Amino acid sequence: MTDQLSEVFELVEVRGLVSGGFVAQGSRVSRASLAETFKFLAMVGGQARLLTDGLDAPIELLPGDVAILNNRTEVELSGGNGDGPVREIEPVESGLDLLAADWNTHDIVLGGRIDLNEAGQTLLGEALPPVAHVQASPTTGANLRGSLHRLFDEVTGNRIGSAFAIRQHAQLVLLEVLRTYVEQTELPPGWLRVLTDERLRPALTLMHSHPDKLWGLNDLARAAAMSRTAFAERFRAVAGMPPRAYLNRWRMMLAQRALRDADISVGALAIELGYASESAFSTAFKRETGQSPLRYRLTTRARTG
Repeated sequence: MTDQLSEVFELVEVRGLVSGGFVAQGSRVSRASLAETFKFLAMVGGQARLLTDGLDAPIELLPGDVAILNNRTEVELSGGNGDGPVREIEPVESGLDLLAADWNTHDIVLGGRIDLNEAGQTLLGEALPPVAHVQASPTTGANLRGSLHRLFDEVTGNRIGSAFAIRQHAQLVLLEVLRTYVEQTELPPGWLRVLTDERLRPALTLMHSHPDKLWGLNDLARAAAMSRTAFAERFRAVAGMPPRAYLNRWRMMLAQRALRDADISVGALAIELGYASESAFSTAFKRETGQSPLRYRLTTRARTG
Protein backbone atom coordinates (compact mmCIF):
# COMPACT_ATOMS: atom_id res chain seq x y z
CA MET A 1 0.00 0.00 0.00
CA THR A 2 1.32 3.42 -0.96
CA ASP A 3 2.21 5.53 2.07
CA GLN A 4 1.69 9.12 0.94
CA LEU A 5 2.64 10.56 4.33
CA SER A 6 6.08 8.96 4.11
CA GLU A 7 6.46 10.28 0.57
CA VAL A 8 5.70 13.82 1.69
CA PHE A 9 8.02 13.52 4.71
CA GLU A 10 10.86 12.60 2.37
CA LEU A 11 10.05 15.40 -0.06
CA VAL A 12 9.97 18.12 2.60
CA GLU A 13 13.12 16.67 4.24
CA VAL A 14 11.58 16.62 7.71
CA ARG A 15 14.01 16.06 10.59
CA GLY A 16 13.53 16.04 14.32
CA LEU A 17 16.61 17.31 16.18
CA VAL A 18 17.22 17.36 19.93
CA SER A 19 18.62 20.68 21.14
CA GLY A 20 18.64 20.34 24.94
CA GLY A 21 16.64 19.71 28.06
CA PHE A 22 16.77 19.53 31.83
CA VAL A 23 16.20 17.31 34.85
CA ALA A 24 14.82 19.23 37.83
CA GLN A 25 13.09 18.86 41.17
CA GLY A 26 11.14 21.35 43.26
CA SER A 27 9.62 24.68 42.29
CA ARG A 28 11.25 25.99 39.16
CA VAL A 29 10.71 27.88 35.94
CA SER A 30 12.52 27.82 32.61
CA ARG A 31 12.15 30.58 30.01
CA ALA A 32 13.53 30.90 26.50
CA SER A 33 13.19 32.96 23.36
CA LEU A 34 12.55 30.91 20.25
CA ALA A 35 14.34 31.33 16.95
CA GLU A 36 13.08 28.11 15.33
CA THR A 37 9.82 28.05 13.38
CA PHE A 38 8.86 24.69 14.86
CA LYS A 39 9.93 23.76 18.38
CA PHE A 40 8.95 20.64 20.30
CA LEU A 41 8.98 20.07 24.05
CA ALA A 42 8.69 16.51 25.35
CA MET A 43 7.68 15.75 28.95
CA VAL A 44 9.66 12.54 29.42
CA GLY A 45 8.84 12.37 33.14
CA GLY A 46 7.04 14.50 35.73
CA GLN A 47 4.80 17.35 34.70
CA ALA A 48 4.92 21.04 33.88
CA ARG A 49 2.83 24.03 32.84
CA LEU A 50 3.60 25.43 29.40
CA LEU A 51 2.93 29.03 28.48
CA THR A 52 3.73 30.73 25.18
CA ASP A 53 2.62 33.76 23.24
CA GLY A 54 -0.93 33.38 21.98
CA LEU A 55 -2.12 31.18 24.86
CA ASP A 56 -4.71 32.54 27.30
CA ALA A 57 -3.94 29.85 29.90
CA PRO A 58 -1.08 27.40 30.50
CA ILE A 59 -1.18 23.88 29.05
CA GLU A 60 -0.60 21.08 31.54
CA LEU A 61 2.01 18.64 30.26
CA LEU A 62 1.93 15.16 31.79
CA PRO A 63 4.40 12.27 31.40
CA GLY A 64 4.76 11.37 27.74
CA ASP A 65 3.08 14.54 26.45
CA VAL A 66 4.66 16.56 23.66
CA ALA A 67 3.92 20.12 22.56
CA ILE A 68 4.83 21.43 19.11
CA LEU A 69 5.12 25.21 18.98
CA ASN A 70 4.29 26.66 15.59
CA ASN A 71 5.98 29.99 14.90
CA ARG A 72 6.00 31.14 18.56
CA THR A 73 8.54 33.64 19.89
CA GLU A 74 8.91 32.65 23.56
CA VAL A 75 8.13 29.81 25.91
CA GLU A 76 7.93 29.26 29.67
CA LEU A 77 7.86 25.93 31.51
CA SER A 78 7.08 25.97 35.21
CA GLY A 79 6.43 23.24 37.73
CA GLY A 80 7.27 21.63 41.02
CA ASN A 81 5.95 22.43 44.46
CA GLY A 82 7.14 23.31 47.90
CA ASP A 83 7.62 26.38 50.05
CA GLY A 84 11.09 27.31 48.81
CA PRO A 85 11.88 29.98 46.23
CA VAL A 86 11.21 29.31 42.58
CA ARG A 87 14.48 28.43 40.87
CA GLU A 88 15.35 29.60 37.37
CA ILE A 89 16.42 26.59 35.28
CA GLU A 90 18.66 26.91 32.26
CA PRO A 91 18.26 24.03 29.78
CA VAL A 92 21.53 22.34 28.85
CA GLU A 93 22.53 21.24 25.37
CA SER A 94 24.37 18.14 26.51
CA GLY A 95 25.38 16.26 29.60
CA LEU A 96 21.94 15.39 30.97
CA ASP A 97 22.56 12.92 33.76
CA LEU A 98 20.25 9.90 33.59
CA LEU A 99 21.71 8.51 36.80
CA ALA A 100 20.58 11.61 38.67
CA ALA A 101 17.03 11.37 37.34
CA ASP A 102 14.38 9.83 39.58
CA TRP A 103 11.50 9.00 37.26
CA ASN A 104 9.07 9.24 40.18
CA THR A 105 10.08 12.64 41.56
CA HIS A 106 11.93 14.61 38.89
CA ASP A 107 10.64 16.63 35.99
CA ILE A 108 12.44 15.51 32.84
CA VAL A 109 12.15 17.62 29.69
CA LEU A 110 13.70 17.27 26.25
CA GLY A 111 13.50 20.08 23.74
CA GLY A 112 14.23 20.15 20.06
CA ARG A 113 13.33 21.57 16.72
CA ILE A 114 11.71 20.34 13.54
CA ASP A 115 13.70 21.17 10.43
CA LEU A 116 12.07 21.17 6.98
CA ASN A 117 12.71 22.74 3.63
CA GLU A 118 10.67 25.75 2.51
CA ALA A 119 7.83 23.67 1.09
CA GLY A 120 7.67 21.66 4.31
CA GLN A 121 7.54 24.75 6.49
CA THR A 122 4.51 25.97 4.56
CA LEU A 123 2.75 22.60 4.75
CA LEU A 124 3.37 21.99 8.45
CA GLY A 125 2.56 25.59 9.33
CA GLU A 126 -0.84 25.17 7.67
CA ALA A 127 -1.50 21.81 9.33
CA LEU A 128 -0.74 22.71 12.95
CA PRO A 129 -2.26 25.23 15.35
CA PRO A 130 0.01 27.67 17.25
CA VAL A 131 0.45 24.96 19.92
CA ALA A 132 -0.23 21.30 19.11
CA HIS A 133 -0.63 19.44 22.42
CA VAL A 134 -0.10 15.72 21.90
CA GLN A 135 -1.20 13.68 24.90
CA ALA A 136 0.32 10.31 25.70
CA SER A 137 -3.03 8.80 26.70
CA PRO A 138 -3.26 5.13 27.77
CA THR A 139 -4.93 4.19 24.46
CA THR A 140 -2.88 6.18 21.93
CA GLY A 141 0.34 7.13 23.67
CA ALA A 142 2.15 3.90 24.52
CA ASN A 143 4.43 4.01 21.50
CA LEU A 144 5.13 7.70 22.03
CA ARG A 145 6.12 7.19 25.67
CA GLY A 146 8.39 4.33 24.70
CA SER A 147 10.03 6.40 21.96
CA LEU A 148 10.63 9.29 24.38
CA HIS A 149 12.26 7.00 26.94
CA ARG A 150 14.56 5.49 24.33
CA LEU A 151 15.49 8.95 23.07
CA PHE A 152 16.26 10.17 26.59
CA ASP A 153 18.33 7.06 27.24
CA GLU A 154 20.47 7.84 24.18
CA VAL A 155 20.79 11.54 25.05
CA THR A 156 22.07 10.74 28.50
CA GLY A 157 23.89 7.44 27.92
CA ASN A 158 27.00 8.82 26.18
CA ARG A 159 27.52 5.52 24.38
CA ILE A 160 29.35 4.78 21.16
CA GLY A 161 27.29 5.96 18.19
CA SER A 162 24.98 8.04 20.37
CA ALA A 163 24.91 11.03 17.98
CA PHE A 164 23.63 8.80 15.17
CA ALA A 165 21.16 7.05 17.49
CA ILE A 166 19.80 10.35 18.80
CA ARG A 167 19.05 11.53 15.26
CA GLN A 168 17.24 8.28 14.46
CA HIS A 169 15.23 8.26 17.70
CA ALA A 170 14.32 11.93 17.27
CA GLN A 171 12.92 11.08 13.84
CA LEU A 172 10.84 8.27 15.32
CA VAL A 173 9.60 10.50 18.14
CA LEU A 174 8.48 13.09 15.61
CA LEU A 175 6.67 10.44 13.58
CA GLU A 176 4.92 9.10 16.70
CA VAL A 177 3.99 12.64 17.73
CA LEU A 178 2.28 13.30 14.40
CA ARG A 179 0.62 9.88 14.36
CA THR A 180 -0.78 10.44 17.84
CA TYR A 181 -1.82 13.99 17.00
CA VAL A 182 -3.78 12.74 13.98
CA GLU A 183 -5.56 10.16 16.16
CA GLN A 184 -6.44 12.64 18.88
CA THR A 185 -7.39 15.75 16.93
CA GLU A 186 -9.96 16.88 14.41
CA LEU A 187 -7.48 18.17 11.87
CA PRO A 188 -8.14 21.36 9.92
CA PRO A 189 -8.45 21.03 6.14
CA GLY A 190 -4.99 20.60 4.64
CA TRP A 191 -2.29 18.19 3.55
CA LEU A 192 -1.98 16.29 6.85
CA ARG A 193 -5.69 15.60 6.96
CA VAL A 194 -6.02 14.55 3.32
CA LEU A 195 -2.99 12.26 3.56
CA THR A 196 -4.64 10.38 6.42
CA ASP A 197 -8.11 10.13 4.85
CA GLU A 198 -8.74 6.48 3.97
CA ARG A 199 -11.61 7.17 1.54
CA LEU A 200 -9.47 9.49 -0.57
CA ARG A 201 -6.34 7.34 -0.43
CA PRO A 202 -6.95 5.57 -3.80
CA ALA A 203 -7.31 8.91 -5.57
CA LEU A 204 -4.19 10.28 -3.91
CA THR A 205 -2.32 7.15 -4.97
CA LEU A 206 -3.13 7.91 -8.61
CA MET A 207 -1.94 11.51 -8.36
CA HIS A 208 1.20 10.62 -6.43
CA SER A 209 2.12 7.68 -8.66
CA HIS A 210 1.47 9.42 -11.98
CA PRO A 211 1.81 13.18 -11.53
CA ASP A 212 2.39 13.60 -15.28
CA LYS A 213 -1.27 12.80 -16.00
CA LEU A 214 -3.95 15.46 -15.83
CA TRP A 215 -6.35 13.49 -13.68
CA GLY A 216 -10.00 14.38 -14.15
CA LEU A 217 -12.73 14.23 -11.52
CA ASN A 218 -14.27 11.16 -13.12
CA ASP A 219 -11.04 9.13 -12.85
CA LEU A 220 -10.35 10.18 -9.27
CA ALA A 221 -13.95 9.70 -8.14
CA ARG A 222 -14.05 6.24 -9.70
CA ALA A 223 -10.85 5.26 -7.89
CA ALA A 224 -12.37 6.37 -4.58
CA ALA A 225 -15.67 4.56 -5.36
CA MET A 226 -17.61 7.80 -5.01
CA SER A 227 -19.81 9.90 -7.24
CA ARG A 228 -18.17 12.82 -8.99
CA THR A 229 -20.04 15.36 -6.88
CA ALA A 230 -19.48 13.58 -3.55
CA PHE A 231 -15.78 13.15 -4.31
CA ALA A 232 -15.28 16.80 -5.26
CA GLU A 233 -17.06 18.00 -2.13
CA ARG A 234 -15.17 15.65 0.19
CA PHE A 235 -11.80 16.40 -1.35
CA ARG A 236 -12.24 20.14 -1.01
CA ALA A 237 -13.52 19.80 2.57
CA VAL A 238 -10.62 17.56 3.62
CA ALA A 239 -7.74 19.04 1.60
CA GLY A 240 -8.86 22.67 1.67
CA MET A 241 -8.44 22.83 -2.10
CA PRO A 242 -9.81 21.08 -5.22
CA PRO A 243 -8.02 18.02 -6.65
CA ARG A 244 -6.44 20.00 -9.50
CA ALA A 245 -4.82 22.45 -7.05
CA TYR A 246 -3.55 19.52 -4.93
CA LEU A 247 -2.05 17.86 -8.02
CA ASN A 248 -0.32 21.11 -8.97
CA ARG A 249 1.15 21.45 -5.49
CA TRP A 250 2.35 17.84 -5.55
CA ARG A 251 4.02 18.47 -8.90
CA MET A 252 5.76 21.54 -7.52
CA MET A 253 7.09 19.59 -4.53
CA LEU A 254 8.49 16.94 -6.88
CA ALA A 255 9.98 19.68 -9.04
CA GLN A 256 11.71 21.31 -6.08
CA ARG A 257 13.32 18.02 -5.07
CA ALA A 258 14.50 17.36 -8.63
CA LEU A 259 15.98 20.84 -8.97
CA ARG A 260 17.79 20.48 -5.62
CA ASP A 261 19.10 16.96 -6.02
CA ALA A 262 19.24 16.02 -9.72
CA ASP A 263 20.82 17.42 -12.86
CA ILE A 264 17.73 17.04 -15.04
CA SER A 265 17.11 19.92 -17.44
CA VAL A 266 14.12 22.20 -16.87
CA GLY A 267 12.62 21.13 -20.19
CA ALA A 268 12.90 17.43 -19.39
CA LEU A 269 11.46 18.02 -15.91
CA ALA A 270 8.50 19.87 -17.43
CA ILE A 271 7.72 16.87 -19.64
CA GLU A 272 8.22 14.42 -16.76
CA LEU A 273 5.64 16.30 -14.68
CA GLY A 274 3.08 16.56 -17.45
CA TYR A 275 3.42 20.17 -18.57
CA ALA A 276 2.82 21.04 -22.21
CA SER A 277 5.93 23.22 -22.43
CA GLU A 278 8.93 24.42 -20.47
CA SER A 279 7.43 27.91 -20.29
CA ALA A 280 4.15 26.60 -18.83
CA PHE A 281 6.11 24.71 -16.17
CA SER A 282 8.34 27.71 -15.40
CA THR A 283 5.30 29.97 -14.98
CA ALA A 284 3.64 27.51 -12.61
CA PHE A 285 6.86 27.02 -10.65
CA LYS A 286 7.46 30.74 -10.23
CA ARG A 287 3.87 31.24 -9.10
CA GLU A 288 4.38 28.60 -6.39
CA THR A 289 7.89 29.51 -5.19
CA GLY A 290 8.48 33.09 -6.30
CA GLN A 291 11.53 32.02 -8.31
CA SER A 292 12.22 30.60 -11.74
CA PRO A 293 13.32 26.94 -11.80
CA LEU A 294 16.92 27.86 -12.64
CA ARG A 295 17.10 30.54 -9.92
CA TYR A 296 15.67 28.08 -7.40
CA ARG A 297 18.29 25.47 -8.36
CA LEU A 298 21.12 27.96 -7.97
CA THR A 299 19.99 29.42 -4.64
CA THR A 300 19.17 26.09 -2.96
CA ARG A 301 22.44 24.48 -4.03
CA ALA A 302 24.38 27.53 -2.89
CA ARG A 303 22.77 27.26 0.57
CA THR A 304 23.62 23.59 0.93
CA GLY A 305 27.21 24.05 -0.23
